[in-house]
Amino acid sequence: MTGTQEFERVLDGSDKSVASFEHEKVSLIKRAQHFLHSTPAAVPLIVLVLAIIIFGITIGGRFFSSYTLTLILQQIAIVGILGAAQTLVILTAGIDLSIGVIMVISAVIMGNVAITYGIPTPIAVAAGMLVGGLCGLLNGFLVAYMKLPPFIVTLGTWNIVMATNFIYSANETIRDTDVDEKAPLLHLFAVSFKLGSAVLTLGVIAMVLLVLVLWYVLNHTAWGRHVYAVGDDPEAAKLSGIQTKKVLLTVYAISGVIAGLAAWVSIGRNGSISPSSAVTDFNLQAITATVIGGISLFGGRGSILGTLFGAMIVGVVSMGLNMLGADPQWKVLLTGVLIIAAVAIDQWIRKVSV
Repeated sequence: MTGTQEFERVLDGSDKSVASFEHEKVSLIKRAQHFLHSTPAAVPLIVLVLAIIIFGITIGGRFFSSYTLTLILQQIAIVGILGAAQTLVILTAGIDLSIGVIMVISAVIMGNVAITYGIPTPIAVAAGMLVGGLCGLLNGFLVAYMKLPPFIVTLGTWNIVMATNFIYSANETIRDTDVDEKAPLLHLFAVSFKLGSAVLTLGVIAMVLLVLVLWYVLNHTAWGRHVYAVGDDPEAAKLSGIQTKKVLLTVYAISGVIAGLAAWVSIGRNGSISPSSAVTDFNLQAITATVIGGISLFGGRGSILGTLFGAMIVGVVSMGLNMLGADPQWKVLLTGVLIIAAVAIDQWIRKVSV
């Protein structure tokens, strides 16, 4: 068959240029949105730097002193550790309202085992952390295997653990002098040392090391990737072969153990061991640090470094307002504004992935 066919003659006059796609110019706002989406810890870090600069300019050079800045770190050590535990749970799209009372009952167990029962302090510490882990394990079992909502589960266990704390301890405080005399190891994290003109405690070092270890685990291990996957889309994670129930169980159990560590740090920070501290707002403080730190309440997105920055933001605001002699309610007001702003920014950033 020779010659040009009819349909080929029609194509002779057609455009033979290859299709090409021009790169759409991306606006500065879009670039910022993509950057913040890929670097979730950037927002709280920027806010932290701005807060330090603003209070530094307002108050003066004494706010920038190493003593003031390290004092802020000492004040946020407990909340920072609890925030790290809360971060693990929120990354799975859950929430733990019982984390604060788990810390308190762990501290009460440590104090009673070491001082009342006279058992060696290392065993007492292990017992307290074990109790924290068991409380977390209970939460994880009810959430993962009983399919109960995390909010309801942890609200229930918050009441159970708090009541158990008061019943077991008879609401009796263990004095600072008794701890120093019979179990000085419980005050380990109160030990301070100088780094130049800065004064740090072992509690601060424990917080920073914990955050760095969890950052590595979440970003460079299979388990960490599974935590993000379960929080982002549990059904897709399950279909890809991830054992979602075991991931949830381990997340809640580990958060309970971390609450036990926070209990040990709190004994060093407070000196005495008081069961009545269960009524304080440790739960809200941990959640506040986590949310301001850019951890998405919808799960699957955020950096644990952001939680540390979030806790530092609250500490900087609190210290700055105290040094200015402002009404304490301004701290509450600004914290509320920061929480709403953090959630709004998270929603705006999430639009990139939609």
